[in-house]
Amino acid sequence: MADIHVEEFYRDVAIALSQLYSAFPRRINLFVEDIAGPDEPDEFGLHSKRHMACFGALLWLAEEGFLRYVDTIRQEALDQAVLTRDAFIRLSSPAPAALAELAGVTPDESELPPSVRKDLSTYIHLIRQALRSGHSERIGAIVRAAFFSTSSW
Repeated sequence: MADIHVEEFYRDVAIALSQLYSAFPRRINLFVEDIAGPDEPDEFGLHSKRHMACFGALLWLAEEGFLRYVDTIRQEALDQAVLTRDAFIRLSSPAPAALAELAGVTPDESELPPSVRKDLSTYIHLIRQALRSGHSERIGAIVRAAFFSTSSW
């Protein structure tokens, strides 16, 4: 079992990538509250550790070349964020069948058109399925497989 902050990191990454993919190629404002939930700054105006961890995850995604953005909106959002070319290609790529089984995605291929089978096998589809399941180990495994277990990154 991973540390809770690592599980939250994978969840934050999965949600952010899903939001960016859904809007691609349009640039969007990526709000921390939409990913980590509502946050009330304390009496000094400081955000919670959870909020700052999510904001840090978004900045890390940019530093590692998964997304680009124009500016930050305080510590609340990334302004004009968009997936990089490599992140878009990776999310659109078919995932290994074993990973689809881990995500609980095993469509009956005989009944589906080839284009639908192809869409259901992509990393972004598996990430979305894992998010719907709410299973943190599954989310982490899919995010790791999609982005961190490849030599091309």
